[in-house]
Amino acid sequence: MKPLVSIVLPCLNEEETVGLCVRKARQTLSRLGLHGEVIVADNGSTDRSIDIAIQEGARVITESRKGYGSAYRAGIKAAKGKLIVMADSDDSYDLTDLKRFIDPLLNGTDFVIGDRLRGHIEKGAMPWLHRYIGNPILTRLLNIFFRAKIGDAHCGMRSFTKDAYHSMNLQTTGMEFASEMIIKALQRDLRIKQIPVTLNPDGRSRPPHLRSFRDGWRHLRFMLLYSPTYLYFWPGFSLFLLGMSAMFALLPGPVQLFGRMVDLHVMVLGSMMAVLGFQIINIGLFAKIYAMTHQYANQNKSWSRAFGLFNLERGLVLGAIIFAVGFMTDLYILIEWITNDFGPLNRVRLALVASTLMIIGAQVLFSSFFLSMLGIERRPMNSNGTDVV
Repeated sequence: MKPLVSIVLPCLNEEETVGLCVRKARQTLSRLGLHGEVIVADNGSTDRSIDIAIQEGARVITESRKGYGSAYRAGIKAAKGKLIVMADSDDSYDLTDLKRFIDPLLNGTDFVIGDRLRGHIEKGAMPWLHRYIGNPILTRLLNIFFRAKIGDAHCGMRSFTKDAYHSMNLQTTGMEFASEMIIKALQRDLRIKQIPVTLNPDGRSRPPHLRSFRDGWRHLRFMLLYSPTYLYFWPGFSLFLLGMSAMFALLPGPVQLFGRMVDLHVMVLGSMMAVLGFQIINIGLFAKIYAMTHQYANQNKSWSRAFGLFNLERGLVLGAIIFAVGFMTDLYILIEWITNDFGPLNRVRLALVASTLMIIGAQVLFSSFFLSMLGIERRPMNSNGTDVV
């Protein structure tokens, strides 16, 4: 018989606790009357972890590629059960509490995640930096970026069906694997259940593998890469609108602001901000289309409608109009200069607006071609270059 449940435990030099974790998991499966297995995904242990895990009845899978995500991906790939439960092998999670993670999966839930913040954190189980700053901030950002309602985005005890796991198509190899799993589950509209859990102090004497700032940055970086709206669009629109407002406000002449005279130098800064902001928006559009066409993000109705209205020809017309307005403004300045017999010319403000419009117009023109290329639907190909039928 194939096991119904696979308990997957990542391991890197956990000889002090891995045996206890395997024993608890196997005894709990037996007590619940469930046919299951315990897999220890070893990530290069140099102590007795592997021997101890085997002695306690675990199946050991070795993964040479370093990383939390690499270990889990290898262990889950080798799992034979239809239901997967994952937890750390440092005895910080209660592996006698498997029933609450398995029953929802049997009743139609796709993904179950523990919540330590709504549960209980034993004294000394979590550093104050993680408990009150790192984890709440990263969880909050994940909820904002992806419109979620997750209570504890980094709880290490989770369960899911094998089908749900395959649908997520997880790729990361480090600690950001935890964030990727939630983000992909949200994008795939999986049925998610959160349950409060208890976090205990780990049973090892050595320092933890987790590095607060390094791993925190990896989580934040991954979330930003998967959220073009917050990485590109909001900063880009803010810069663009602020820059254009500054330019046109100063076009007639100097302005007094907070008792200080604001003049041409701020107008130059506004031009730079407008161009930079528009370029960031462009990159965000490229990233969004790439993510949608390569299935890194779900097909959003609003974005699909917007891209449906936009096509190469409309982009070329819009870019040409913006460029022409800037060009005609510069031409007007040139004609005025010629009319004045090439005498003194004080049209710097107008010329600055004209050059900004020409740069943005040119960006729209050439970006339209690239956006059109990115939007072409990719067809699967055989190794010989022919279409897959």
